[in-house]
Amino acid sequence: MSENQQSQVRWVTIEADYAGQRIDNFLLAQLKGVPKSLVYRIVRKGEVRINKKRCKPDYKLQAGDLVRIPPVRVAESNPLPSANLDQVQALNQQILYEDDLLLVLNKPAGLAVHGGSGLQFGLIESLRALRPEAKHLELVHRLDRETSGCILISKRRSALRALHEQLREKTMDKQYLALVRGHWQAHVKFIAAPLLKNTLKSGERVVRVDAAGKPSETRFRVQQQFANCTLVEASPITGRTHQIRVHALHAGHPIACDPKYGDQVFDAAMQEIGLNRLFLHAHRLSFKHPQSGKTITVDAPLDKALSQALKRLPA
Repeated sequence: MSENQQSQVRWVTIEADYAGQRIDNFLLAQLKGVPKSLVYRIVRKGEVRINKKRCKPDYKLQAGDLVRIPPVRVAESNPLPSANLDQVQALNQQILYEDDLLLVLNKPAGLAVHGGSGLQFGLIESLRALRPEAKHLELVHRLDRETSGCILISKRRSALRALHEQLREKTMDKQYLALVRGHWQAHVKFIAAPLLKNTLKSGERVVRVDAAGKPSETRFRVQQQFANCTLVEASPITGRTHQIRVHALHAGHPIACDPKYGDQVFDAAMQEIGLNRLFLHAHRLSFKHPQSGKTITVDAPLDKALSQALKRLPA
């Protein structure tokens, strides 16, 4: 990654939407690519000033504060894609709900939520290219690249804070549809198994059930039984990486066509009926609107690949 020098001092006046944010978190967002250690160093040395005075990392910004940001070496961020690209334009057709504060989109399978790891751009960069007037578009949560379905995007920092609070308090309800190997037993409705995340030298993330991992809980409910597989609804209570995929495997029912945690024989049978992608889809999202407090429920239809696969399964 190339780097460029931010050679001039910047002065930033804090908008009302950023009131209450800590100065260290504000700087980390402003100075993307700069190590945390350097951010804390420039604060400690007094190079960052608020209203011409030194500050501490935990200072909470107020509307109208004037922040001095010193010159630092910033990693060059990924440029936004062209809004005219077919893949970018197609996202307009995937918007399920939108208002002044947020939007919910039916993310296509195969699209990462953000660029990086060799990807030039992802969902959030594409949306920023489509909506250049929306200055504060941020992911509220994430979906794996292979997973399709409902994903929530905030347009204002105040909305992002409120929605993150719902995630912390576990009051946001996310429901997924997954096609799994074998006959899921209807009485298995809840799996609590700690998950430990490992990052391989290649950068690939692999998760396993391990007593040393973080507490993780998922609810499961049988939707439809087929001859050699089951369509289940999975509702994650916690939000760990690959949680549903690993909990399904832990229960003895890996998800169809899962490249990390799947079963080769089962996947081969699924490929024979035309399924060539992970059968995991975030089909419903419910949350309280950060402004009105009204419960918003959004449903995302299955894409053609998943709906056609279900039609071809023997009963």
